[in-house]
Parts: sequence; structure tokens; C-alpha cells
Amino acid sequence: MLPAVAAAGVLVPVAVGAAPAAAATAPQVSCTSGKAGLAAKLQRDITAALATRAGTVAVGLHDRTTNTTCTLRATTAYDSASVVKVTVLATLLWDAKKTNRQLTAREANLATAMITKSDNAATTSLWNQLGVTKVKGFLAAAGMTRTVPGSGGYWGLTRINVTDEQRLLSLITAKNNVLSDNARSYILKLMGNVITSQKWGTPAGAPSSLSVHVKNGWLQRATRGWRVHSIGTFKDAAHDYTITVLTDGNSTMTYGVNTIQAVSKVIHRDLIPTARTATRYVPTTTPREAYVAVPQG
Repeated sequence: MLPAVAAAGVLVPVAVGAAPAAAATAPQVSCTSGKAGLAAKLQRDITAALATRAGTVAVGLHDRTTNTTCTLRATTAYDSASVVKVTVLATLLWDAKKTNRQLTAREANLATAMITKSDNAATTSLWNQLGVTKVKGFLAAAGMTRTVPGSGGYWGLTRINVTDEQRLLSLITAKNNVLSDNARSYILKLMGNVITSQKWGTPAGAPSSLSVHVKNGWLQRATRGWRVHSIGTFKDAAHDYTITVLTDGNSTMTYGVNTIQAVSKVIHRDLIPTARTATRYVPTTTPREAYVAVPQG
């Protein structure tokens, strides 16, 4: 194990195995922090949360307040499922900005349905309207260089990774030249209004002081089982952080949800240890999400 952060303001990486019994070549949780001891604690606790979990899990955390970053399998690619819907909305707003136009009433209705209740038909309408070329244009502008849009209309098979999803969340939560302030506010508003049955995953364990914005996704395929993902942003007067957890190889949808929530709970606890348990968010025990179309076979 590498040494932990020695003093506040000094960034020293620490790496802890993602699974103690795994081979020496297994990917490791890696963190840095400007807060003394926080990197080591996060690495230890994320690793422990994943120690008994099957499947392949990728994790991204960035906390602006303490200058803390954690990653696991940062560039491993996953089928996006409904998580890509945030990228679709960002592309729509980015494209509209180029001609300085507002969204039409139709587009706004589709966008709201796509994000707040993960409506697949709304997503398909916007995906087809934009076309893959515009999606690729946004990805290039956003610096999401490893994300590959799904082909043949299968937007849920877009290949995503932690690095690019964290980049997207960063663009949504801070001023930049890709998304306008109005666009960022609009995306956050919709992600903050996700229906309760779909507000699981990264919000698990978040103190009530935080404003929470989330988008989740899942899909099942013949190989690698269930893909279950969650991305979220969390902010209050003293905290400002984003979390991405991507998983596949899950035996069931619920198994993947539980893995994501185990990781998220320790992240929220380590970043905000003083919050009372009673104030921490407990997601629904019957999580829901749209089932994304995939090719047969």
C-alpha cells in the first residue's frame, strides 16, 4: 500500500486493491485528496464495500471542496443503458446553442420525460432527431473522447466509461464553454426531479443538506448479465461532488443496485462524516428503471 496523504493540501496517491483476494494485477481503487487522511480512508472503505461483490465495477468520484478524486477502472467501457440520456439532453442543448435558439415545446416535453421518468420513446425521438453525427460532435466538444454512440438506433448500447461520465458531470456542474449556464441549470433541474422509484444508486446515504441530481440505467444481455449504472451530482453550501458507478456481470438488477449503493454510502459518509444517520437518504426498496432495447441474440 502506498502512503496516505501526509498533510492538508498535499496530494499523495494511495492505492488499495479492489478485492483483497484478487490477483496482484486486479485493478485498484486509487485516490488523491487535499484533505489529510481522506484519500486513504476513501480507498479503504470503497475497497471494503466491493470486497465481496461479484461483477465488474468502475467508480469515479470528484469533490471540488477537498480536491479529492477516486477512480477504479476509469476507462473500462460499459453499455450505457439509460445513463446515456443525460448525454442526449446535453447534445440537444449544445446543438440549440449553436443557433441561439430555445428548445421547442415538443423538445422540452420529450427531454422532461426522458430524464425524469426515463422514457425510452422520448429518447428515441430525440436521438433520431439529432442523429449520431451531432452526438459525436458534442462528445468531441465535451472531451468525452472514449464514448462511442450506439449504432443502428440502439442508443442504450452507447459505450461509456467513468472518465467521460465524470467529465460530463463536471461540465453540468461548473461554468464552461460547451454548455451554457442555462443549459446546465436545465439539466440539473430535470435530474433533480427524477421520480422517486428511479432515485436509487448514487444518492444512497446522501445527507438531506445536499441537492441531489441523478440518472440511472440498467439493461440485461445474454453475456455479462445485467448492466446497472448510476451517475449523480451532490452539492450544498460546504460540499460539491460528483459520483459515477458503472457495473456489469450482475446476476440480477437488484444485485447491481445494491453494489452501487454500498459504494455510494461509504463515499457520502467519508466526505460528510458529521451528518446524522437519520438525515441520510434511503432509496426505495423497489427500484425501477426503463428496460432498454437491445438486439436479439
